[in-house]
Amino acid sequence: MPLARAPDAPGDFDFIVGDWRVRHRRLNARLVQCDAWTEFEGLSSTVPTLGGFGNLEDNLLHFPEGSFRAVALRSFCRASGTWSIWWLDGRNPGMLDVPVVGKFSGHTGIFLADDLFDGAPIKVRFTWTAPPGSHPRWEQAFSNDGGATWETNWTMEFQRLD
Repeated sequence: MPLARAPDAPGDFDFIVGDWRVRHRRLNARLVQCDAWTEFEGLSSTVPTLGGFGNLEDNLLHFPEGSFRAVALRSFCRASGTWSIWWLDGRNPGMLDVPVVGKFSGHTGIFLADDLFDGAPIKVRFTWTAPPGSHPRWEQAFSNDGGATWETNWTMEFQRLD
């Protein structure tokens, strides 16, 4: 049973609510000058939560080595005007990733976090683009030089299911 949306809920992620076919591209190795990508399909379904101040995205990813589930949890902070996004990989269900935090400007959202990759400090960036009338797109990039340069290592292009 869907609960009522709060009248002052932000609409930033309204574009992703619903059911999607997703085309993934994942860099085969990260932060080692790799230029080989693996492409695969997936499905995604997003529902609003917290009266519109959050949402939950359920994903089925069909990696070449096998399928698995994951979820993204997003919540909006009224005080800061920012979104936090957590990722939970079904292959490691006891650990949420460090949240990326950010906001939208126009039809582009930038979300950042400090994290570790192979034991070394990195910055993580999620970029959402959702121009009206176009397919939403997400990308993840890592930086191991404090954000001076970025390596995109995963992209997702969404096509709405009928």
